[in-house]
Amino acid sequence: MIETLGLYNYWVFSLLLVIGLFAIVGKKNLIKKLIGLSIFQAAVFLLYISMDKVTGGTAPILLADADTRVFSNPLPQVLILTAIVVGISTTALGLALVVRIREEYGSIENDVIRTMDPDT
Repeated sequence: MIETLGLYNYWVFSLLLVIGLFAIVGKKNLIKKLIGLSIFQAAVFLLYISMDKVTGGTAPILLADADTRVFSNPLPQVLILTAIVVGISTTALGLALVVRIREEYGSIENDVIRTMDPDT
């Protein structure tokens, strides 16, 4: 029981992933879908950051006694920073598209848009 409670960050990851996936698939409102996508991205960020944790690890700075130290890998932090920037730009683009859809169709509900568009 103690082992499963010690992995609380993975439990939080799983919960956020399920909430985000439900919002993406289950909601009809486009804004709610974008919020679900952001929650889903935050869950993936948490997973990568959780996997990067090294017990007793220090910053990868070379010193005289570098052979005896355990270093943390800086690559996951760099990837997460890049992913955050991409996530923000994706959300901004999605919001711009939602504004344009609202101007064109007068609604941001998925089923209303489908009934108004004869091509779908």
